[in-house]
Amino acid sequence: MTKTIAVHGLRKAYGDRDAVAGLDLAIDSGEVFALLGPNGAGKTTTVEILEGHRRRTAGEVTVLGVDPGTAGRSWRARIGIVAQSANDLADLTVVEAVRHFATCYPNPRPVGEVVDLVGLTEKATSRVRTLSGGQRRRLDVAVGIVGRPELLFLDEPTTGFDPEARRQFWDLVRLLRAEGTTLLLTTHYLEEAEVLADRLAVIAAGRIVAEGTPGSIGGRDAQLATVAWTDGRGHHTERTADPVAFITQRSVESALDNLTVTRPTLEDTYLSLIGEAR
Repeated sequence: MTKTIAVHGLRKAYGDRDAVAGLDLAIDSGEVFALLGPNGAGKTTTVEILEGHRRRTAGEVTVLGVDPGTAGRSWRARIGIVAQSANDLADLTVVEAVRHFATCYPNPRPVGEVVDLVGLTEKATSRVRTLSGGQRRRLDVAVGIVGRPELLFLDEPTTGFDPEARRQFWDLVRLLRAEGTTLLLTTHYLEEAEVLADRLAVIAAGRIVAEGTPGSIGGRDAQLATVAWTDGRGHHTERTADPVAFITQRSVESALDNLTVTRPTLEDTYLSLIGEAR
């Protein structure tokens, strides 16, 4: 499968401190990939290097087959960026702002379609300065997708979204993926990463400490499950590698009421991984 992003030995140093310390990363074409990590772990620095907005100290990087450090305008027309913050467009209306950015691309989406996709139709003629924080974030997403990017960078895209807006954004990500767009997502919402990402990586202290599918990262799928139940003798719990076999055996002996089976959550695994890296 074609690698949209390929990184080997990426390093970014500020004086004697490494913000990114020998990072390796490969993202397939058409994949939704989530990069997780605490503040200061090196996520944003890594993403900015991939976007061509920050120079690296060392390492090999290709994005859409091009070194972002030397890429030109034609390469930039192939990517979309939803950064953590953007310059205020102040007195432009929502439609005017999206139309302005659409002129930067050779084959943009229709402006009205973009405004509708991000849920700003009712605010289409409102001035940007009158938007709420969540609405402004939707506009940032609109600007990021208007050029039909082959690769879309999403840096904390749902900050300020209410639950309904977040679910609408998830639907948009699924639509973009279905169209073949590759998406690199950074988020502090672990549920968001678990729902959207085909694969994810956890970065800590400038290095990737685990990588895999949301269900398998950090050996999550191989960890013991906790079976809890109630019977005539009271409440019980048991940790087991094969909960189906265990439940089958116990149910022969007695009725199992209030039965639950749980495995470590993605949050449990994430906290364990970054704790070990400190």
